[in-house]
Amino acid sequence: MKITDIELTAVGIPRHTGFINKHVIVKIYSDEGIFGVGEMSDFSHLPRYAPDLNDLTNVLKSVLVGENPFDIMKLNKELAGNFPEAMYYYEKGSFIRNGVDVALYDLCAKSLGISVADMLGGRIREKIKVCYPIFRMRFMDEIEENIEVVRERLNQGFDVFRLYVGKNVDADEAFLDAVKSEFGNQVKIKSFDFSHLLDWKAALKAVNRLTKYDIGLEMIESPAFANDHEGLHHIRMRTEYPISEHVWSKKQQYDMIKHDSVDIFNISPVFIGGLSAAKRAASAAEVANKSVILGTTQELSIGTAAMSHLGASLVNLEYTSDPTGPELYVGDVVKNRVEYKDGYLHVPERGITGLGIELDEELIETYRVPDLSWGEVTVHQLQDRTAQTAK
Repeated sequence: MKITDIELTAVGIPRHTGFINKHVIVKIYSDEGIFGVGEMSDFSHLPRYAPDLNDLTNVLKSVLVGENPFDIMKLNKELAGNFPEAMYYYEKGSFIRNGVDVALYDLCAKSLGISVADMLGGRIREKIKVCYPIFRMRFMDEIEENIEVVRERLNQGFDVFRLYVGKNVDADEAFLDAVKSEFGNQVKIKSFDFSHLLDWKAALKAVNRLTKYDIGLEMIESPAFANDHEGLHHIRMRTEYPISEHVWSKKQQYDMIKHDSVDIFNISPVFIGGLSAAKRAASAAEVANKSVILGTTQELSIGTAAMSHLGASLVNLEYTSDPTGPELYVGDVVKNRVEYKDGYLHVPERGITGLGIELDEELIETYRVPDLSWGEVTVHQLQDRTAQTAK
């Protein structure tokens, strides 16, 4: 089998907050009449540069067309040469590599008549416990709005939440107090996510305040500046809660293992460049006797389905994971969205081929956008995912 063409389509899909996220839908065609689908998820991150879609398509064609899609590791090496790791969390090259890698797995699994989970080593589980995000509060008057999010999502079966913290610790503390008072043991806050906003000493002070409200707390996430492996180690030695950090490169993961910085590696294909890289990172974590969770950039159903297949195969997935992206959007681009039930992401059922996701061409046209540019959105809008109605 040979790759004959690649097609990239940009779509812009609003979140329930009004913020419009831009993604790229990937199709890789073969000479056997089968095509694979992937997703370059959520380009709406800092830095605010974006690739030119026509140029990117031509570059990827030069790398992929004429190649055997089953040579996944060879093609990943070629992609890494063209879009190298940059030791940065929101590196756009990893988004690109991820979309192509997922489409390759989907294409090859369809050709074999098996699921992507089968290609990744088979299934250990059929569902993955996930949490719903509560986005960062800058002002006290945002607390009630987030309490309402908890009410609504609890009614939908989500009983575990992840709280972004660190901009206004008074608001974080007041929110936790309100959650504990209203919901008691009905809900859990599984993590406090600092997202590298604070240095480790400031984060530790906040942790000491917020952990008074231990509502099922499983971990503290990213409580130091990015790539501060020593800082992560310092805070890890000063709190009883496990420390989690995202993996975004081989070197960065090596340094975290070397410094014994974390207990849990947060692995998301979009941040590390695909299923192949994510599987490798999970194996490295296993060798280091560390746990993993599935992270997220809030993908659509294609990217989330890919993560569910990955999670189905991981032996050291031992904590609540994050992929609830499709629930944050008002729409999608598929006929069969991924399934959530009772707070679990369900892996597409056995017997499906590839990712088990079917594109809806009408929806793709509905949400199609001409490019990935961001125009006049502000830094705060990008960070907080608020509506793009004003500067």
